[in-house]
Amino acid sequence: MRRALLLDLGGTVFRSGSEMMGIYGEHEPAVRPVVARRGPLGPEPDELWEAMLREEITEREYWARRSDEIGAALGRDWTIQEFMHALYTLPGEPMMRPEAAALIADAQAAGVRIGALTNDLKAFHGDGSMSRDPFIGRLDVLVDGSVTGILKPDPRAYAMAAEQLDRPPSEIVFVDDMPWNVAGAAEAGMIALQLDLVHPELVFDVVREELELDREAA
Repeated sequence: MRRALLLDLGGTVFRSGSEMMGIYGEHEPAVRPVVARRGPLGPEPDELWEAMLREEITEREYWARRSDEIGAALGRDWTIQEFMHALYTLPGEPMMRPEAAALIADAQAAGVRIGALTNDLKAFHGDGSMSRDPFIGRLDVLVDGSVTGILKPDPRAYAMAAEQLDRPPSEIVFVDDMPWNVAGAAEAGMIALQLDLVHPELVFDVVREELELDREAA
């Protein structure tokens, strides 16, 4: 039985909101003072991000606050979905990480079952561009906490994904960019790997090793 691959979406498969905010600032000068504070990727300290890492606010609360701040800078009263749509439809900017796309293509060619475990696909993107991305339709399993009502790192979220992937947790390689979600996967018995938002490409080589993809290619 091959190991399966379970991926977070935003930040892991698709580029992070922090990355996209930086690019958005290049298109919209009015928001540059706000997007200078974008987690580990901004030139200015992001106290709101640090509060999230200390679990004083949730990830959803972080993005709601950023949405409100950027909307105010633009003079817009918009929803979180409208904010995310603005970030992820910037001209000429691909959503998917190239390293993720290459890994997924190779894993699928090798017969690896691939699932996504996300908290916010519908909540943040609705029927927008990320939800319509062809990659979503090629997944073997999609578990969206904004549909199930069970968010990572609740153990039930990982159990649900494992059941649908038809693999024991110990045979599932899980990747996420948020430390508490990675810790939750490890506690659930999965092979849990954290993507570093500063160097996102590094984790994909480790995933390949865990899935033995490069060994097969050799």
